[in-house]
Amino acid sequence: MERFPDFYGMEELLTEEQLLVRESVHEFCQREIRPIIEDHAQKATFPRHLVPKMGEMGLFGPTIPETYGGLGADYITYGLMMQELERVDSGIRSTASVQGSLVMFPIFEFGSEAQKAKYLPKLASGEWLGSFGLTEPDFGSNPGGMRTHFREEGDFLILNGSKTWISNAPFCDIAVVWAKNEQGRIKGLIVERGMEGLSTPEIKNKWSLRASATGELVFDEVKVPKSNLLPGADGLRSPLKCLDNARYGISWGAIGAAVDCYLTAKQYALERIQFDKPIAAFQLTQKKLAEFLTEITKAQLLTWKLGVNKNAGKASSAQISMAKRNNVAMALNIAREARQILGGNGITGEFSIMRHMNNLESVITYEGTHDIHLLILGQEITGIPAFK
Repeated sequence: MERFPDFYGMEELLTEEQLLVRESVHEFCQREIRPIIEDHAQKATFPRHLVPKMGEMGLFGPTIPETYGGLGADYITYGLMMQELERVDSGIRSTASVQGSLVMFPIFEFGSEAQKAKYLPKLASGEWLGSFGLTEPDFGSNPGGMRTHFREEGDFLILNGSKTWISNAPFCDIAVVWAKNEQGRIKGLIVERGMEGLSTPEIKNKWSLRASATGELVFDEVKVPKSNLLPGADGLRSPLKCLDNARYGISWGAIGAAVDCYLTAKQYALERIQFDKPIAAFQLTQKKLAEFLTEITKAQLLTWKLGVNKNAGKASSAQISMAKRNNVAMALNIAREARQILGGNGITGEFSIMRHMNNLESVITYEGTHDIHLLILGQEITGIPAFK
């Protein structure tokens, strides 16, 4: 079976080290995740045993410097890692994205030296799992309206409020939480499991990301030491900078999901015989496969250039929005069309396509909905915000 579709020879644009990392992560995913992921998705259980293994592979915060337990990798390498993770499951990639882009990144970017030394190595190794508390029950696309707040009381910050739809929440050891101070300014705090008043109920009955742990973060007079305040985080720009990193990883990850659906449908079409010939011989099947490869190739080139921009510190929020929006919609469309090639077999857990389709319904909504990214681009084009 074809391993890495590369119709335009994009591999020529990758370094030998980037190709080696992609290969090693691919092998890890096929060996450790592929054989168990359908069972976990069917049972709606999170494979927690993978967390330390993912840490050993350097899948958590690979762009973080080696000093703090990361790999010091570039952003294209990071993207390729997310691509291979999502090729097996969006939920597993979400676990890595949250850990790296939404927990380790803000601690590295906005944290004190003491905070970096305390938290980053344990997060990088997978000894600790983190979550990112921004979305609230009444505030999704409008995070600035958050109600979670804290007040000062001696050496502590007293935190109240709640966050929802939080990946990793049920099992997290720490959470980077965004809340308003007494002046109404958004700040970042590191909340640790075991702090009195913190609870992390799990969200059940999901039809999407079933192998990923999703929950709430509930704060009832939680006493957070003032030393856990991220000194460099100030205002809504700080969490949005974290979201840019996560959205960048998603733009690569979605390609992985699309590739898995494409290759599964291609293999099935070559083997499935109808009317005395493989269904790959029929025009409409070939039309679908040709469109899949075209869209994947376009997404690969778009995202590679975004990675070049990111490495140079030139990737704008609008550029990241374009890639996230385009690539996730592309992957979801391929999943839906690929499912049709498999007919009734496509809805079973024997194949990965229906799981990818369900997962991508979450991916197209989180880290900025499909329509919000459209408006981000609209503002970039016209200079006029149309969010309200």
